[in-house]
Amino acid sequence: MKSFPIIRVITKLLIPYILLFAFYVQFHGDYGPGGGFQAGVIFASALILYGLVFGLGSIKRVAPPIVIEKCMALGVMVYAGTGVLTMALGGKFLDYNVLEHHVLPSWHLPSGQHLGIFLVEMGVGITVTSVMTMIFYAFASRGRTEFNGSATTSRANHGRKSVR
Repeated sequence: MKSFPIIRVITKLLIPYILLFAFYVQFHGDYGPGGGFQAGVIFASALILYGLVFGLGSIKRVAPPIVIEKCMALGVMVYAGTGVLTMALGGKFLDYNVLEHHVLPSWHLPSGQHLGIFLVEMGVGITVTSVMTMIFYAFASRGRTEFNGSATTSRANHGRKSVR
């Protein structure tokens, strides 16, 4: 890929604002438009932009695929764990009012609904970010296999050397 310094500089300037907007959408999702899915897609778009501009190797160093795979499971565990926690506290699955009576008296938060929705939306955001990033990895690395840390072509070229 050719080096375009203006695109690289603009990307480095934009990514913090994209991430900030993703966090805004995540944390204000229970009060207005937004939430975990939207924030997850915005967060993943920052990672994908980084990968498109700086290359697949760069993004895999910033967000290794093994970490992204673990984050997919973590997001689902946060979501399901919130439901299991409410059941363990004597309520139904994802009955957030139970959190108000058992967890919140010591935290002085406004309601169990806010805490429950926040946890569920956080799990959704983590999962969506991870899945979108893994989809990008799958598309960006198709036709390549990792061999001794360097990208080589697969059998799609029938053994011919690739032009880089």
